[in-house]
Amino acid sequence: MDKVVEEVEKTKKEWDDAYSKTQQHIKEIQEYGKSTTEETKNKSSLPRLNGLAQDGLALLNSLQFNLDLLAPQLPTDEEVQSAKAMLETWKSQSQSLRMSLRNANLQAKDNMRKTAQKERELLLGGGEESTVRRRNLQTKAGMTSAAESITESLRRTRQLMVQEVERSTSTLMTFEESTGVLKKAESEYKGHKSLLSRTRNLLSTMQRHDVIDRVILIVGIVLFSCAVLYVVSKRIGILRLQRTITAAIRAGMAGKPELARKAVEEGINQGRFDGNVAPDNGLPLQQPMHDEL
Repeated sequence: MDKVVEEVEKTKKEWDDAYSKTQQHIKEIQEYGKSTTEETKNKSSLPRLNGLAQDGLALLNSLQFNLDLLAPQLPTDEEVQSAKAMLETWKSQSQSLRMSLRNANLQAKDNMRKTAQKERELLLGGGEESTVRRRNLQTKAGMTSAAESITESLRRTRQLMVQEVERSTSTLMTFEESTGVLKKAESEYKGHKSLLSRTRNLLSTMQRHDVIDRVILIVGIVLFSCAVLYVVSKRIGILRLQRTITAAIRAGMAGKPELARKAVEEGINQGRFDGNVAPDNGLPLQQPMHDEL
């Protein structure tokens, strides 16, 4: 069985016991002072009975408060609704007990007034019995007054102690809840701390990779630029040589072999060519060249 359900059942039993005892005290208050013989046998005075009834009502209020705290924590909605309905019933019963206590005190005062009237009639009578009754009444009144004052002070002390215990209990519950919240926050902080450390390591690794990628990219661009410049420079030299040879060929075809030879020599001296250029096979430059294309 769930702990909350167990606490609710325990609270119900305590309510039933306290309710029956409070009803009994209210009934004794209502019957108080009806006859002298009954008062002699009954050791409880009216203030003491009122104190017991007030303690019972205070206990009932405490049980109502406990049920009000436990009701929302029940596992099912049906149990929650049942507990709330029971709480409303307890409130009405507690109010009814307060009204009954008030009516019982009024009835006890009326009984005491009637008994006092009878006692007065007996005291006003003559004889030795009246004298003995007056002395016993005075002694009893003094003892009753002292006992009532002591009982009242003890009852107030007990109520203060109950209030302090309830306050201490609520404070302890608050401390326990705060401790649980702090532990949960600490565990979450530890989890986030490890996540942050892993994230920091990943960021540092990414930064290193970014630097390496930039260096590789710059080196690649430089190499590519050098290759492009080299290719362009070689291409420009070949084109210059080709133009010179073409001019020489045209000059030779125009009947100026000396000018063609000079142009070819200048082109060979100025041009830069590699193995792709055809070698000189010893052909005389004066021979006219035919364009096979």
